[in-house]
Amino acid sequence: MHVIETYFECGGFDHRFLQGGISVYLWNLSTSLAEAGHRVSVVTPAHGRLAELRASYDLETLDHEDTYELPLVLDPDIWGERFPAEVGIPLTTTAHRLRLDGVDLYFLSNELLDALPDRFYPPYDSKGHDLVFFKSLAYQVDTIRFVRARFGDEKALVHAHEPYYHYLMPAAFRADPSKLVVGTVQSNMPITKKVYRPEVERVLEFLDAPVALPAERPSPVSVRSAYQQRTHLHYEYGPGHIGVYDLVADHADLVDFLSPGHLEFYTDFAGTPFEEPFRELPGYETVRRNAHKSFVGGCAIGARWTAPERPAVDRAAVLGALGLDPAPPTFFHNARYAVNHKGQLELFRAVDRVLTDGLAANFVLRCLSDDGIGDPYIREVVERHKDRIHLECERVAEERIMAYAASSDFCLFPSKFEMDTFLIAQGEAMAVGAVPIATAQLGMAHFGHVADPLGTPGATGFAVNRSFAEDDSLLADALARRIQEAAALLRERPEEYARLRANSMANARQFTWANTARQHLDAFTPLWEGKRPAREVRLLLKHGWFDLLPEEAYGAQADAIAEAAVRFGDADAYARCRPLDAEARRALFDAAWARADFARCARAAGDDPELRARLDARHSLADGRLVYRLPHAARVEAVLWAEPAGAGRRGTVVHRAVATGPGEFTIGLDELPHSGGELNLLLTLTDGRSAWDVVRHG
Repeated sequence: MHVIETYFECGGFDHRFLQGGISVYLWNLSTSLAEAGHRVSVVTPAHGRLAELRASYDLETLDHEDTYELPLVLDPDIWGERFPAEVGIPLTTTAHRLRLDGVDLYFLSNELLDALPDRFYPPYDSKGHDLVFFKSLAYQVDTIRFVRARFGDEKALVHAHEPYYHYLMPAAFRADPSKLVVGTVQSNMPITKKVYRPEVERVLEFLDAPVALPAERPSPVSVRSAYQQRTHLHYEYGPGHIGVYDLVADHADLVDFLSPGHLEFYTDFAGTPFEEPFRELPGYETVRRNAHKSFVGGCAIGARWTAPERPAVDRAAVLGALGLDPAPPTFFHNARYAVNHKGQLELFRAVDRVLTDGLAANFVLRCLSDDGIGDPYIREVVERHKDRIHLECERVAEERIMAYAASSDFCLFPSKFEMDTFLIAQGEAMAVGAVPIATAQLGMAHFGHVADPLGTPGATGFAVNRSFAEDDSLLADALARRIQEAAALLRERPEEYARLRANSMANARQFTWANTARQHLDAFTPLWEGKRPAREVRLLLKHGWFDLLPEEAYGAQADAIAEAAVRFGDADAYARCRPLDAEARRALFDAAWARADFARCARAAGDDPELRARLDARHSLADGRLVYRLPHAARVEAVLWAEPAGAGRRGTVVHRAVATGPGEFTIGLDELPHSGGELNLLLTLTDGRSAWDVVRHG
């Protein structure tokens, strides 16, 4: 088959021509597909680097010259009076081909695509000020026009990456019977990310893509929805916008994800503060009607890390060169400097605590930042424990990073907000023998770290609960405990450590590019042969979408539906296929109670006095104080509207309840801003799940 890979950059074949990890992913997947015997073309911008490419490679200039005017309809709320309502950018695009490792790379060049040769990606502050902001839009238009001109009616599968960088492509090729389109979700960019709808309509019209966009549906505004800007899962938009994921999911033939957990998370956001608000948004229906198109193409770890022989390393020399004693347990962290995404504030709080408490251990902490790390707290921690901590923020050779990881006993990856979708760096460290201590976010679950590693045969390491809060004390506490447990395990039960280490290496080494190519081909081949995925009852039950079940399923698959209904605590679904007796009510209630889904608890309880009393007893009001009781709650926070600051949108304010006992929390109502008689409570459960409750008062 002919696979056309396309993304905003593809310089993974040469470090001089890359900016981000997707570029490396794209090149490795392309060469692996070519090695599997398929024709692979890559279409990408030249980013003003043609002269350097020509100096190093045999670059061929093609007979392709495409002159047109890119039409841009500008959002007046963003671009204001500085620009007219519509502008046109005259462009002449040329194409240049490089044949390398069995892959044809096509580099597109014009005035806009060649802008920003040092950084490739437009800075966010160009939005509303500089039309270079539309460079990624021009890339989409140029790619569509080039594929049409170069490959015509030739059958091909267009594999595009990251919705924000290809949202036009599925719609543009929708009416072309010779082109199949697969869109890959590369990051956990908010699923509700939107672009200006008139801009999309105008460009699709220009591309002669007759696609009817769905009618705009206003999104409900609530304190729970507004709170999501703190979780980095959702941001609100005004009218006149359309979701980029909606455009991809509705018009692509398949949608590709990097790991099973990544797909699971992006489907229903279960256990996050966004789960309930998401169900009220149009994007929820987009996901449900397209879920059968989704598959896991996977991701991989570089061949140097997964080579049959573990790289030889002189631990004493490596750690000694950093000023560290090689004898104690060594913990390794490797990520870009992003305190919220990578959980680095909580990481340094935990490291400071265990070292202050006297733990003999080393910490090799890489927080990559071209601007260094100026946070005074982090600098203070490093200075306080300078004989135990090596902090590094510079770009270094891969061999050095590999030596650090191979000289370490454990690796630390406390990522937050479910922003990681595969986390190659964790897999790399595991592949050379580091046992993981990492958050249990779904995008990393494939690496096998669990809450009870000593009681789980295939476990690779230690999990800490997911986190959706900034400066999260629960996460810092959990990290400190896990670091102490890990050091004790290495010291007192070396045979158990050896088991985890062997599991860790074996787990990580399965993620090869050959396997990733095979997983993609397992999905591509049926599509190429004309077979379309269909919605299955199994998928609906997995996500608890009982309202989408065909009527006949309640008879033909009653046992499976009843089992799923109990798992979700859904009494309504259960009652359609089984008698809702007292025993069933208790099972349904308990399942919903464990998830803190109190609406379903109420439906399951019915008129059972014992269950009703248990539900009502979770909170009480007396003397102007709310006492909230839930045995499996680790934290309770009241989320209220905040007064708008200047011309900004209304935000939220959070008041953390005081813990007065195990599973008991108190809030003084007179200490809170006016809540209108309704208090939204954000619960963090002991298993890391987030849920909402509401208390009416006054």
